[in-house]
Amino acid sequence: MRTPSLASGPEGPRALRPLLDTVLDALDTGGRTRGGPLPPGGPQAVAARLRRTVGEILPDHGDPQALHTLVRAVAEGAADPAHPRCAGHLHGPPLAVAAAADLAASALNPSLDSWDQAPAASELEAMVTRALAREIHGPGPGPDALVTTGGTEANHLALLLAREAAREAGGGTVRLVVGGNAHHSLPRAAWLLGLPDPVVVPAPGGRLDPAALDTALTRTKGPRLVAATAGTTDAGLIDPLPEIAGRCASHGARLHIDAAYGGAMLFSTRHRALLDGLDAADTVTLDLHKLGWQPVAAGLLAVRDPRDLAALRHRADYLNADDDTDAGLPDLLGRSLRTTRRPDTLKLAVTLKTLGRSGLGALVDQVCAHARQFAALVDAHPGFDLHAPPTLSTVLFRPAGAPDTTVAAVRRALLTDGTAVLGRARLDGRLWLKATLLNPATGPDDLAALLHLVAARRAALEEGHTPR
Repeated sequence: MRTPSLASGPEGPRALRPLLDTVLDALDTGGRTRGGPLPPGGPQAVAARLRRTVGEILPDHGDPQALHTLVRAVAEGAADPAHPRCAGHLHGPPLAVAAAADLAASALNPSLDSWDQAPAASELEAMVTRALAREIHGPGPGPDALVTTGGTEANHLALLLAREAAREAGGGTVRLVVGGNAHHSLPRAAWLLGLPDPVVVPAPGGRLDPAALDTALTRTKGPRLVAATAGTTDAGLIDPLPEIAGRCASHGARLHIDAAYGGAMLFSTRHRALLDGLDAADTVTLDLHKLGWQPVAAGLLAVRDPRDLAALRHRADYLNADDDTDAGLPDLLGRSLRTTRRPDTLKLAVTLKTLGRSGLGALVDQVCAHARQFAALVDAHPGFDLHAPPTLSTVLFRPAGAPDTTVAAVRRALLTDGTAVLGRARLDGRLWLKATLLNPATGPDDLAALLHLVAARRAALEEGHTPR
């Protein structure tokens, strides 16, 4: 048997080139076979098709067509975030230039747990993280950031750093104070870290109430970490950050802002003011595989005071021996809770440098404009209710007069048809359909078609038949 080719080294590019043609052909074939934003038929039908196509995963003898077969099968059964009617989640279509950079990262395969495994990649990571930290916290040598797998890991790290800062100060156990609108990863992180149950502050209308926060901080003793949100998952709302920062300052509480969704507004001249107060936070979560158009994963945790990162220092002699560090080899082990790490900042660096602030800002402005256009269509349609004008790129709407059971059934029917992917959110005691518009290439006709599909599916369900 011939030894399989390697992706790196002198022969790497020559070995990859024909394989790339195979992958691109399989992606094209699979996507055309699927024909829409989601494969039709629902979970059982999709699973059955995949099993039939793939066959035995570990055969006795290898299959030279496996690459084409599997890529085509996964593409045929994929949810395509680049399709204009795939608008259910904060799962954006990646830029081609970012995906190409990610291929290079996979081929080179550096691991950012020691300098001798990633000499250039480790320096590039430092350049990217400091640049993005300064974008959040302002200029200066202090701000820094860590690369994470996404918002959940970043939020977890924020609580960990707050816990250790409280211990270092001798103040006891930190208590999380969080809005009722916060991401589920925050109370989960408190549980994972063995912290007390969070204090949950009311968030009427989907935004944390500063007056209620003030009351909660007055009643809660000891070290406190307030977690605010800049871009809620359900409606894309932003908490009143300046007021929250002021309350934290007056009570001596630490502030974390989960800006996994809304943080990309920093790139937009038009929308940047939505994030006033962000720079007051001790830590900030950013997730650029949402409004950053990166392949997963592309999360960060920005830190205003780099001394907080001392809590992550860790020693493993084979990776960061004291004499190696003293001799000038960078110590990477304290940059993450993970050991082996991909060079996820390569795709970020390529994107930032290719598009610049103005290019990224234009993409942000486009998707926010699409949300306003879609909200206007909903508002003008007598068959729909609009929850509220959008803040970011999320629009909540529902068929007028429909019970929650019908709203849920419409969404599931569209998923089973494979014609549209919409999310769901429960606000104000009602269930809403959620359109999260992250595709800058979406056009007015696409938005109108999405609304038409929802209206037709509702009518068909109420009449008891399937529409054409």
